[in-house]
Amino acid sequence: MATRRAVLGANDGILSTSSLVLGVAAAHGTHRNVLVAGVAGLVAGAMSMAAGEYVSVHSQADTEHADLDIERAELKTDNKGEHKELAAIYVDRGLDPSLAKPVAEQLMRHDAIGAHARDELGISETLRARPVQAALTSACSFAVGAGLPLLVTALAPSAGLILLVSGTSLVFLAFLGGLAAHAGGAGVTIGAIRVTFWAHSRWQ
Repeated sequence: MATRRAVLGANDGILSTSSLVLGVAAAHGTHRNVLVAGVAGLVAGAMSMAAGEYVSVHSQADTEHADLDIERAELKTDNKGEHKELAAIYVDRGLDPSLAKPVAEQLMRHDAIGAHARDELGISETLRARPVQAALTSACSFAVGAGLPLLVTALAPSAGLILLVSGTSLVFLAFLGGLAAHAGGAGVTIGAIRVTFWAHSRWQ
C-alpha cells in the first residue's frame, strides 16, 4: 500500500507540474518564468499533498482509536461474549467450532485487545494509520515526481521545451503507471497505457 501511494504521489507530481510548465511555456513565458512556475508548483503541490494526506489518515487513526476504546469497554463488561464473538469469527474463516473456541481463549489470554483488533476490526500494527508518515511519504513522492519534468525544463532549450517536457513526462508517467499497476497486482501494460492516455488527453 505504501509503495502504491508513493507511486501515485509521484504520478501526481509529474502530471501537475508538467501541465503547469507547459501552460506557462505555451503562454510565451520566458525560460526563467517557466522554471519559477514549476518550482512554485512543486512546493505548493507537495505541501498540499502532505496536508491532505495527514488530515485523511489522521481521521482514519481517530476512527481506529475509537473502535479500540469500544472493544476495551466490551472486554471489561462482557468478556465471555467477546470470547464467543472471536470464536465465531474463526469458525466463519473455516476452523471447526471445537478448535475455534480454544484458539480464541488462548489468543485472548495472551493479548485480548490485540486479537480483537486484528481479527474483528482488521487493525494490525503494520496496517495502522500513521498520519505523519503518510504525509511525509506523499510530500516526498510528489516532489520526486515533480522534479522530473522540472529537471527537463531546466536542461531543455527554450525552442524545444514544450516538445521535450511533454514527451519525457509521458515516458515517466507510462513507467510509473506500469509500476503502480504492478504494485496493485494488475497488468503492467494496461496500467501504463491508461495513465499515458489520460495524461495526453489532459494536455490536448
